[in-house]
Amino acid sequence: MAGSVQFQLFAPRNTEVALIGSFSNGQVIPMQKENDGYFRTQVDLEDGVYQYQFRVKSKSWHLEPDQWVEVNDPYATEIDQDSQQGIVRIKEGQRILDTYVWQHDDQPLPPDTDVIIYEMHIADFCGRDPDATLGNRFYQAIAKLDYLADLGVNAVELMPVTEYAGNYRWGYMVRHFFAPESSYGPPEDLKRFIDECHARQIRVFMDGIYNHSDEESPLLSIDRDYWYYHGAHYPDDPNNYWGPEFNYDYYDETLDIKPAWKFIGDAVRHWVREYHIDGIRFDAVRQLANADFLHWIVGEARQTAGNKPFYAIAEYIPDTASITCCNSGPMDSCWHESFRYFLIPHLAGETFELDQLKEALDAKRQGYGGSIHVINYLASHDRERLLRELGDRSIFGEPAFQRAKLGAVIQMTAMGIPMLWMGDEFGEYTAKTETTLESNKLQWNLLKQAPNQDLHNFYKRLIALRHHCSALRSDNIEFFHDNPGDRVFAYVRWNDDGSRAVVVANFSDQDFTQYTVPNFPDHSRWYDWLSDRQVEAQDNCLVTELGAYEAKVFVSV
Repeated sequence: MAGSVQFQLFAPRNTEVALIGSFSNGQVIPMQKENDGYFRTQVDLEDGVYQYQFRVKSKSWHLEPDQWVEVNDPYATEIDQDSQQGIVRIKEGQRILDTYVWQHDDQPLPPDTDVIIYEMHIADFCGRDPDATLGNRFYQAIAKLDYLADLGVNAVELMPVTEYAGNYRWGYMVRHFFAPESSYGPPEDLKRFIDECHARQIRVFMDGIYNHSDEESPLLSIDRDYWYYHGAHYPDDPNNYWGPEFNYDYYDETLDIKPAWKFIGDAVRHWVREYHIDGIRFDAVRQLANADFLHWIVGEARQTAGNKPFYAIAEYIPDTASITCCNSGPMDSCWHESFRYFLIPHLAGETFELDQLKEALDAKRQGYGGSIHVINYLASHDRERLLRELGDRSIFGEPAFQRAKLGAVIQMTAMGIPMLWMGDEFGEYTAKTETTLESNKLQWNLLKQAPNQDLHNFYKRLIALRHHCSALRSDNIEFFHDNPGDRVFAYVRWNDDGSRAVVVANFSDQDFTQYTVPNFPDHSRWYDWLSDRQVEAQDNCLVTELGAYEAKVFVSV
């Protein structure tokens, strides 16, 4: 079936644009400029799949004056993996993105307060699977979703899945902001992955890279200074310059728009509307540095999501409560970098500073309003894994795994939302890659080794505790026992529904056969969650065994 299909390019300061495509027999199709800044043309196309680009007389200063360039559509929703040209699909005479029909939109999803996040890189998550070849990685990742559901995590945070250059990167140099990464699979496969997550009541957050782009992003060749700063936004901070930076300050008086706002706003609405994502981690918010834009873009995303929960997370290093809504900031939550920063030296036995530990566990001491406003992690794509950190300090084997368990208890019982970096739960130890171009696939075969399987089971039990004990999702934490001499302390989490959990943590290399915890909360019967037995507190004291670098969790019964 044939239909008249419109092609358009927003280029208000350019004078000439033409269309070229697999449908034009090598001929250019002139486009007409209209008063709204768009060049448009209509082409009669039969149903099918076509590739296309624009020929533009550039206004970019880094090219020759009025140089003709061939660029992809900045709004292309799919990129051909081989030709790296935009794809347009026509069905029944109409332009479509794909034919996917959502199956699980009616599944209830966990609220922000209840999420346990699993950060993952789609390609590396597929691991050393020989079938995880280019173009089907979304599909391969679907096969591992039952593993995540069994582990108990209920949110995945995807490292960038927007189109980047080449077939492997971390993805933080985005080239095409509306298209999924072609080496991972087509749009339909990404939708199926998200739908299958929702079927398992797992929310999907995506990394949003809105501070900068790849040098070959089409807008740069069309009219660079219309969307980007002429140079670095912060020339005195070259270590935090990753590429051309969007200029959220520039205002086009003629069209009454801010071009960067328009482009990124359209992109965010596209991902929420088309892919049903449940949240965005906003990368490099400190460098983006435009509170008005951030308030606006989060509002646009939330409005597009409608009645579904939507979680806006900031990467802001060093972390600050001022970026969160509890302090009139634009974001729901912030990656809690100081949690990791304070905890790692304690797990390594290098120090014992109770005030630092209390700040890490009780983010209200840092100005955060409550649990929903911080994301606690021990490792991330940007930070070394805990076992690597310990190994660099000559801590290996059983002592390292024991400290990993202690770290897991602290993370799962601290005030805040816990986030695992893929593989944390079974003791992945490979070092962070030196560049964003190196693959770092998960070693799934580690699960066949007893210490790694034991750590996995330990995480699984802690995650089950997090789901079971609503006190751990509250904003309440009180430290009631400090013993800096022995490097032991204890705290209680509670809520108004009567749920309570007590954690006793030993950050020393001493084993205590009968450790007395005084001032124990007023409740006699407790369940030792990790030892699977009931215990009793008498005379406001509880006596327990407490191994080196061990934490006990007692839940009221």
